Amino acid sequence: MFVPPVYRQRDPRQLADVVRRYPLAALVTNGEPTPYTTHLPVIPESEVDEPDLVGTTLLGHMNRANPHWSSLGVVTPAKLVFWGPHSYVTPVAYETEPAAPTWNFVSVHLEGVLRRIEGVENTLAVVRRTASLFESSFGAGWDSEGSLDYFRQIVPGVGAFRLEVSSAQGMFKLSQDKDLATQRRIAERFATAETSHARELGQSMDELREPADHDA
Repeated sequence: MFVPPVYRQRDPRQLADVVRRYPLAALVTNGEPTPYTTHLPVIPESEVDEPDLVGTTLLGHMNRANPHWSSLGVVTPAKLVFWGPHSYVTPVAYETEPAAPTWNFVSVHLEGVLRRIEGVENTLAVVRRTASLFESSFGAGWDSEGSLDYFRQIVPGVGAFRLEVSSAQGMFKLSQDKDLATQRRIAERFATAETSHARELGQSMDELREPADHDA
């Protein structure tokens, strides 16, 4: 996807933060006549303090019954797209005359080579790590360590893979290109909102502003 220069973000810390905090991604590969796309959980293979996503590996898995799985070769060029928080911002929030509302959003696009992971135990390890991540990130859904029997039952129907990342960029659009003071005001307004989704957006808007703005 083309990303206008004004919205491009290549800071590996910012990109890695979106991947870590919002680990549901869309896997996109070439297909005829249109690309194949599947939403699935993806996790970093290893954690480092300041990861550079280019050259690293991300793990994921999907149901083997998914039509997308049958289209994957042993090695497949692919893209993963992650979406961070987004929200519809009305003109009222800008304290301006009525105008077209806008979206605030964050997305990260990673391109690389997709490789299948073979073997029941290797697949099981990916499923377990994914379960642990989602349990810690989104609340206890099940005891990942206590569910090995369940995992072993579903593994025959699950396929795992790793994406070796060759390029990474993000598209961050905040506050309809308003000046920094307006962006700051919008972020603060969302950060104190009633809904958790809006508060999360406000926090991310604050984190994604230019470092110079924080120092001002």
